[in-house]
Amino acid sequence: MITKYPYDSDKIDMLLNELSHISYLFPEDSNETMTFTAGLVANAFSDWAEIVDNNAVSLSSRHPDCGKHISSFIVESTTVKDKVFIYEISYGDDRTIVARGRIISGTVQLSTIAQERMRNLGIPKEETIYYRMKCETGGASLTATIRYHCDE
Repeated sequence: MITKYPYDSDKIDMLLNELSHISYLFPEDSNETMTFTAGLVANAFSDWAEIVDNNAVSLSSRHPDCGKHISSFIVESTTVKDKVFIYEISYGDDRTIVARGRIISGTVQLSTIAQERMRNLGIPKEETIYYRMKCETGGASLTATIRYHCDE
């Protein structure tokens, strides 16, 4: 039998998972923070660093039995105002980039509405997850939360 609209069931399952899934936060608790720091020279990327919270718990260690998709990056505060931040998120020894973002800090304290939604490549399970960042002001930093979900 010939079907009029052949489809790849694995890809359809992946799309359905993107539409409806359980989201997780990193960091996970209200007394935890995650800080990204820009390179020391203005407009120069920092070195790659593993994404960890203030308790040295890594994003990589959360749900290690599944691959991850980053759904959004929520900026909570910045050390400088009226400046552009650019960040990249990657995984593995080759630093395969799965997400890039750009935010502009405001003249007042940012709130959690400073959110970038992402539709990026997945991060395979058991991979180390890294970031690097640059800013118009060398050494500037931001605190953020990552929302992610697992591959089902």
